[in-house]
Amino acid sequence: MAKSKSIYVCSQCGTTSLKWQGKCSSCNSWNSFDEKPVEIFDNSSSKYSWSLTSSVKTLSEVEAKDVIRISTGLSEFDRALGGGLIIGSVILIGGDPGIGKSTLLLQSLSFLSSQYNVLYVTGEESVEQIALRARRLNLSSDNNLKLLAEINLTQIINIINLHNPLIVVIDSIQTIYSDELHSSPGSLSQVKDCASKLTRVAKEAGIIVFMVGHLTKDGTIAGPRVLEHMVDTVLYFEGDQNSSFRLIRSFKNRFGAVNELGAFAMTDKGLRCVSNPSALFLSNHINQVPGSCIMATQEGSRTLLVEIQALVNKSYSLSTRKILSVGLDSNRLSMVLAILYKHGGFPTFDKDIFVNVVGGVKISEPASDLAVLLAIVSSLLNLPIPLKLFAFGEIGLSGEIRPAIKGQERLKEASKLGFRTALIPTQNAPKEIISDLKIIKVSSVSEVIGVINTFNK
Repeated sequence: MAKSKSIYVCSQCGTTSLKWQGKCSSCNSWNSFDEKPVEIFDNSSSKYSWSLTSSVKTLSEVEAKDVIRISTGLSEFDRALGGGLIIGSVILIGGDPGIGKSTLLLQSLSFLSSQYNVLYVTGEESVEQIALRARRLNLSSDNNLKLLAEINLTQIINIINLHNPLIVVIDSIQTIYSDELHSSPGSLSQVKDCASKLTRVAKEAGIIVFMVGHLTKDGTIAGPRVLEHMVDTVLYFEGDQNSSFRLIRSFKNRFGAVNELGAFAMTDKGLRCVSNPSALFLSNHINQVPGSCIMATQEGSRTLLVEIQALVNKSYSLSTRKILSVGLDSNRLSMVLAILYKHGGFPTFDKDIFVNVVGGVKISEPASDLAVLLAIVSSLLNLPIPLKLFAFGEIGLSGEIRPAIKGQERLKEASKLGFRTALIPTQNAPKEIISDLKIIKVSSVSEVIGVINTFNK
């Protein structure tokens, strides 16, 4: 016979205690203990007792079935998911408030409801509000999309068992609570326990569960870190609320590649897929302008052409000197500036430097170094870079230009979009000639500076 009991677990180090503690005795963190229910079994019926219900199999004995993917009706959403939805998978979607997470899922469920039994569970809105949004988006009402406004986990699971939907959306996991815990909805223990139970339901019943997650001020999904380990896929929905462009990016995917990117445009009728996202991130300059360089970046299996802009001004006070980057790692920008001074002979300690990636896209790969350096030197010398030139490559601390992964894919995509000159690392030079594409190979920062000096000739 099982008995219910609660223990307290430190969210920082995992230390357990029978009583709540204000300060963890192991890691000294404050207010980090959360209540967690446990079941204590008698020795006669211990859950660890010997059982023959499970068996060990060799790898060759396990029959691997072909994976069947279900389309969401949005090609860019399918791309981020690795090709579509997998039966029994659990997907976590995070994003800033108002960015379009609910709109994305409502559009997908409306499409899927024409073929499958689906359920949208909202803990933040009423079903009338969801219906009004669906009407505004011109979504069909002649479908099998079911709505439920509920935050009690037990009731949600009962409804799932009653209606047996194939796809369930929980919007959001931070609003759901389990009555087995005494903590408030959104606490670490509630989020972990609710997510764990929903994951178990998904695996046992073979249903697809979407969980919407709130973001913290640091840009991570609110709740315990173990939440991202529980689920099969973690997606982030990004974008500037002052812009209509939206990006969905996969940070974890057990059924597909990570860092896959899907692009959307937010309209008054909902989200629309953008098949050529490079067009979103490139400015339509008619004339050459200083401080602008095009970079070919790799996001999962997709090559994107993005514009990096730099503005270098004289700083009139060293104490208030500014170095600002938007869409790039600020630490990497500082490293590029140090390399530029050491190996290029351009001191910037008396300059204000601003670097921006156009379109709100974020670049984390080191292959952006070369394009960033070109944009900065171009602004510093007031020397425009040719319009049809693009670049990519990592810069080492000793001033060498290192190769980037998938260099051939970057070159082919840029050539397809009409670019005619590529400034790339020597090791990324193509083995076969790409028609109408001039290759400029560089192996050091000094060679890059030499190429820049030829732009005004």
